[in-house]
Amino acid sequence: MASKTSKTSATPKGSKASETSAASLTSVTSVTSKNFAEKLLTVPPPIEVAGRRIKRYHVTADPAGIAPDVQEAAYAMLPKLLPEADGTPPATFVVLHRGADDGAYLNAYSWVWDNVLHFKGASAGQPVLGCPDRDPTHFIAPDLPWIGCVWELPPILHERDAWVRHMLAPDAPDLDAYMADCLSEGTTGDRS
Repeated sequence: MASKTSKTSATPKGSKASETSAASLTSVTSVTSKNFAEKLLTVPPPIEVAGRRIKRYHVTADPAGIAPDVQEAAYAMLPKLLPEADGTPPATFVVLHRGADDGAYLNAYSWVWDNVLHFKGASAGQPVLGCPDRDPTHFIAPDLPWIGCVWELPPILHERDAWVRHMLAPDAPDLDAYMADCLSEGTTGDRS
């Protein structure tokens, strides 16, 4: 999830709360658009969790990468984000994003029903998303319909194409080939 996000709720237009929400959303939007920069994307080796093979992508502006304690806390949360087995080859890809502030986000995208992506995410250190504190290792699973911010989305197209290429198009699915086919490291954007 984006590190500079404003939570809004349905409030009557013209009410004090509506004016406050609109003002804070405008403020966040203008700050975000003036400071936008692509982030670094790295690809750690795959892991296995709860019987699923997991491809990993890490996103951060920090050239040193994501701190080990944040990684450990995120991956400890991962089993809670995975769907039950349904006969689809058990593959998932995750995006672990360390925001520029205290926020850390883990997005788990799992293949289900042969060709469908299941999503569940976790957040830490971002009170706007319901986190109890600003600790980037204290992950919760907010009940939000969001699938990722602009820095977290680049792997999705690659993973869709890799799933088709290795699992759906061939006569026999090749999960090992799918697991080896990752988006290249670099930045989150400017890939065309």
